[in-house]
Amino acid sequence: MKKILLGMSGGVDSTVAAYILKNQGWEVIGATLDLLPCTDENIINSAKTAAEQLGIEHHVLLFKDIFKNKVIDNFISEYTCGRTPSPCIECNRHVKFGAMLKAAQEMGIEYISTGHYAKIEFDEESNRYLLKKADCIEKDQSYMLYTLSQEQLSKVILPLQGLSKDEVRSIARKADLAAADRGDSQEICFIPDDYYIKFLTDNTDKLPPKGNFVDKYGNVLGMHEGVHRYTIGQRKGLGIAFGKPMFVIGIDAENNSVILGESGEEYSTSLTAENVNFIPFDALTQPIHAECKVRYGNKYFSGTLYPIDENNVRVEFDTPARAVTPGQSVVFYNGDTVVGGGVIK
Repeated sequence: MKKILLGMSGGVDSTVAAYILKNQGWEVIGATLDLLPCTDENIINSAKTAAEQLGIEHHVLLFKDIFKNKVIDNFISEYTCGRTPSPCIECNRHVKFGAMLKAAQEMGIEYISTGHYAKIEFDEESNRYLLKKADCIEKDQSYMLYTLSQEQLSKVILPLQGLSKDEVRSIARKADLAAADRGDSQEICFIPDDYYIKFLTDNTDKLPPKGNFVDKYGNVLGMHEGVHRYTIGQRKGLGIAFGKPMFVIGIDAENNSVILGESGEEYSTSLTAENVNFIPFDALTQPIHAECKVRYGNKYFSGTLYPIDENNVRVEFDTPARAVTPGQSVVFYNGDTVVGGGVIK
């Protein structure tokens, strides 16, 4: 019987993933990742309860240091530089599919699993593992997993790939699992109520000062409260009435300016992405056409990818894309298949 280490939060997704894997014949070992500065005992106890109910072994993995260094510190640094980070992507990159896989290997366990909604398939023609959208598009999380390497993809099992959330809850209820009606976890686990400004204020003394709102020509339009408070495409919460809708179209952290424009100016015809990772092939060597998602939950914009070097690509959109935001990730798709992605510069 093959062993598999499953990341367990005590929620319905990871609990049903454990239930499915066990029924498929895996020896499932549950692992709750202790990430936050103050341990969340509710999560650990919920996961322990789920593991006991399923009759599987359970461990708590202490990943506070790597989570702080790779996720929290990056989150703070990006915002203070006028960028809008994606902490969940960095957590997947370094913690859930990085540190957890390493921990599994140290425990003599070859495979890991999570409750993510996405597909991993092996393509015999290319001899590579592919990442694809989940069957339930409403819950699809393939965008969040574009950083996975071939080594990681070969060791990851995603049991929820063909299920909807309603089907997952139905499985949990039929199995009388305690997690059946437990609510979903919050979007950013280390920020209560998603109030990121308070988190930044409480955790760094290097926040940018007040500065100028300017137009694209550099004309001063008013005062802003610090570049970390704004993101590309933002219209509400500017604190100034202009008599017409105005949008954040750029952030110039070097000059401590937030650039505003009228409706339509928040669209971009191109972008450059860095730290790119491609999945069906090692590197982009010639232009290709793809559907591009410039942030999680956003629509797709068609565009052509042009290689710059092994770490950078340029994207030229067929039609302008809204709110292209430095620090966010752009992920490229060919139909249901994730071609790759990178961080917007």
